[in-house]
Amino acid sequence: MKRIALALIILASFGVSGLFAQELSPERKQAIDSLALEKVRDLSKYISIIGSKETPWSEANRVIDRAEELFMQGSEIGVSSLARPEISYYTVRKYFERLMRLNYNKVEISWYNIEYVSDLQKQPDGTYVGVITIFQKFKGYDAEGRLVYQDTTKKDITVYVKRKETQIGGRLIGFWDVLLGDIRVKETTR
Repeated sequence: MKRIALALIILASFGVSGLFAQELSPERKQAIDSLALEKVRDLSKYISIIGSKETPWSEANRVIDRAEELFMQGSEIGVSSLARPEISYYTVRKYFERLMRLNYNKVEISWYNIEYVSDLQKQPDGTYVGVITIFQKFKGYDAEGRLVYQDTTKKDITVYVKRKETQIGGRLIGFWDVLLGDIRVKETTR
């Protein structure tokens, strides 16, 4: 609901007639970029909640449902480790379920340096696609509170900007929505 309200604010700011023009104006692009970055920040919060051992199971599952809504159908999230060279990719739900069950007594996950690395590019179907890069700091602690594992991973998040419609008060309203796609691991370091 919050997303629709924000999208409608974007809609109201630019007027219905010009919203679906062929190219994004700088103002529209800035508003869409803000929405995309907000969704990535929301995902960061959700990952912290799901990964926390203090989060009750039922609450973690509720947050997983919310986090899934941020993604395009069929998206995958990459997982890496300093202990093995290969990167594993999981569906969004599977990734979050694995995160909930990590074998640490305490987990801390934080994201920083969240920024666009590629400008939105228009695709033949009218969808715009871009990439946001983040750095993720992961720390796992044992039962005695000792840090037993830590890494920093650079990840690229594909962002899709699509035109959508919703009905409000019997009127069909068009708006831009942002969905996250695959999260690809680029580099994992200490």
